[in-house]
Amino acid sequence: MNKLAVNFAGVDFKNPVIPASGTFGYGREYEEFYPLSLLGGISVKGTTEKMRMGNPPPRIAEAPSGMLNSVGLQNPGVDRFISNELPYLMKKDTVIIANMAGSTVDGYREVAEKLDGTDVHMLEVNISCPNVKAGGAAFGVSCEGAAAVTKAVRAVTKKPIMIKLSPNVTNIAEIAKAVEAEGADAVSLINTLLGMRIDIKTKRPVLRNNVGGLSGPAVFPIALRMVWQTANAVKIPVCGMGGISSWEDAVEMMMAGASTVQVGAAIFSDPNAPIKIIEGLEKYVNDNRLNSITDIIGAVKPW
Repeated sequence: MNKLAVNFAGVDFKNPVIPASGTFGYGREYEEFYPLSLLGGISVKGTTEKMRMGNPPPRIAEAPSGMLNSVGLQNPGVDRFISNELPYLMKKDTVIIANMAGSTVDGYREVAEKLDGTDVHMLEVNISCPNVKAGGAAFGVSCEGAAAVTKAVRAVTKKPIMIKLSPNVTNIAEIAKAVEAEGADAVSLINTLLGMRIDIKTKRPVLRNNVGGLSGPAVFPIALRMVWQTANAVKIPVCGMGGISSWEDAVEMMMAGASTVQVGAAIFSDPNAPIKIIEGLEKYVNDNRLNSITDIIGAVKPW
């Protein structure tokens, strides 16, 4: 029996570890390090209605215990993703999650409708990316905006949809409940926190976009808290992410209520991070004589 197997929103994963969207591209480069079939799934680079060139550089900056990015969803567009990238991905014997974004409700609807006609296993709907100037952040920071996108996507696809939530909000659990009410099958959180660095010599922001998304170990405690709050507020499953760098972090995230986890910034410093986390989880399950990794989901005991 595979003790790491999980069923998430009706989709079977061989293990709960997924490289996060935007950190893994389409997996081609990482296949030089290990077979992609070892992964629980892959959340591919965010896809939009039309090709996007992204934001002008510099668009990556270091931060204490993390990094800032304002890449701006550079991608070839949904049509080229379907024709050029998806056939390769669907041969890799792992769950393929199509991450998608948009600046209008109609844009989200069009991307979802096109992806519905493909073999992708699940859609991850990014309503929260802070480096999208028009639309993305606005949808993710209000119950109304989040619900509107969810409703539009739900209307055009039968595939499981997972809404990726923004942490740049007052009450993330309320937004999770709003998307659940409109038919979301799962939620993933957190996306990056909005941050900034300034070059004290030039007096200009380090990023050309002025601000960017903060990720990495620095955000882990915040992500953990938000996953715990959300998991206790909704009935749909939660995918936890934000600063996960080790198998111990993954265990904490699952104990907080996550059924699956995504690994992002850690991959930049160690391409093998997802594999090391999978191996660590397997050892943890065996050392603790668990029947399944699912035994620890939501196992935290608050004081």
